[in-house]
Amino acid sequence: MKIILYQDVQNLGEEGDVKVVANGYARNYLLPSKLAVKYTKSTEIELAQKQQSIARRKKEKSNTAADLKSRIEVLTLDLAVAAGNKGKLFGSVTSSAVVDYLQSQGIEIERKKVELPEGGIKLVGSHMVKIKLYGGEEAVLKVNVTALGDEKEITPQKKTEKVEVPDVDVKESTPEAETSEEQAPEPEES
Repeated sequence: MKIILYQDVQNLGEEGDVKVVANGYARNYLLPSKLAVKYTKSTEIELAQKQQSIARRKKEKSNTAADLKSRIEVLTLDLAVAAGNKGKLFGSVTSSAVVDYLQSQGIEIERKKVELPEGGIKLVGSHMVKIKLYGGEEAVLKVNVTALGDEKEITPQKKTEKVEVPDVDVKESTPEAETSEEQAPEPEES
């Protein structure tokens, strides 16, 4: 079925695009959700009249994406997370943590637009996270992950050498020990 998109639909197209989609997808999702209308001569004329406003909205989205990119790329997210001896995290840093941080900075991003390396950050260190923006723009956010608590958890332990102490007879020099030795009779010689 041939349709005209009234709104941006991820993995399909942008507002004003004419697309051919499966009949069921159009009838069951796009048309009832008012994301698109069926392509006819009258909707084609209506689309031609709206082209200027659609072009203006696309330009605004592009400018907003460029602004977001410049704002995101100057930020650095520092996280302290529980980690094991070799720097492996107990769990992982997810896209939700990145989205929460960006929201605290006044930047609204959908969680599905955050691309973490290898599905999630699972090691202590510095990582680069890609964030998809409008029109193929991508911003890169630097994420520094450190171990929570003592730094000794992630640094290798120093080996300690055992020092052997020679066996030495040490007598206690307490007053009780001295009196018991003095009072003990010496054995008689025979």
